[in-house]
Amino acid sequence: MSKSEEHALRERVSGRAIVITGASSGIGEALANRLGDAGAKVLLVARSEEKLAEMKRAIEARGGTAFSYPGDLTSADDTQRVIAAILEDHGQVDILINNAGISIRRSVAKSYERIHDFERTLSLNFLGAVRLIMGFLPGMRAQKKGQIVNVSTIGVQVNVPRYGAYIASKAALDAFSRILAVEVLKDGVTVTTIYMPLVKTPMMESTTIYQSFPMRTPDEAVDLIVEGIVNRPKRVAIMAGNLFEFAYGVAPKAVDRVLNAAYQLYPESGDSKDQRQPVSRDAAMFQRFFEAVTRRARRRGARRS
Repeated sequence: MSKSEEHALRERVSGRAIVITGASSGIGEALANRLGDAGAKVLLVARSEEKLAEMKRAIEARGGTAFSYPGDLTSADDTQRVIAAILEDHGQVDILINNAGISIRRSVAKSYERIHDFERTLSLNFLGAVRLIMGFLPGMRAQKKGQIVNVSTIGVQVNVPRYGAYIASKAALDAFSRILAVEVLKDGVTVTTIYMPLVKTPMMESTTIYQSFPMRTPDEAVDLIVEGIVNRPKRVAIMAGNLFEFAYGVAPKAVDRVLNAAYQLYPESGDSKDQRQPVSRDAAMFQRFFEAVTRRARRRGARRS
């Protein structure tokens, strides 16, 4: 991040109470450190009390301010407890970042007897986020300022096969957020969605096939969220996601054929054959196209900075 970007971030977040869910690892951990170093009051939310306490000490050791609120966001009661504790301690929340999430990679054909996969993803990715929004939004509207940042996925734009449960939960939050943005338009509250591309985090380690695709580091992912916090746009997305979304709007059947080639290429998670090597010409072409578009988008981003 350049000096001007660091200054813009500090100016935006210094002294403000910012809730970060999923703060104990990956993108959430990197984001908490970035915002803590920029002067924010970082309110850390995740299940691991021990990890949050460790992060709190590290942020404070560097001169930042952090507070730990361990809780299970799949539980309505536990989420309400976290909301009440935060409001009691701080009175208001300036920015809510819904980053916590669970991803499941499984095709519809393998999900006939696994409706609980859909329930699990919805309980955290959608309902967990909505409960937090409902808890903190009244205060934001009352003070006529605030921002809700939802970390979604490029999969909502691309319709990635085998992620039906995960992408459906993120798409639900996306749809809710679009309606919410309309209703709070005159209340000084901004709703921003980050369509996050592939990121090398612990959540991705179990799916080896994507190691052949270009992946961002958690710090690079944080750059996208920082862009959303500083500039408060409606959405933040990379070019590859926007291209797929546009193409699907123009020629959905053609995009379906391309994605079906990818679906045929890669086996189910846990299948014995090598998940890293393309097994068809169409699928290899898809992978090369995705890599080329992603590289081009990242080069354009580097030129802008």
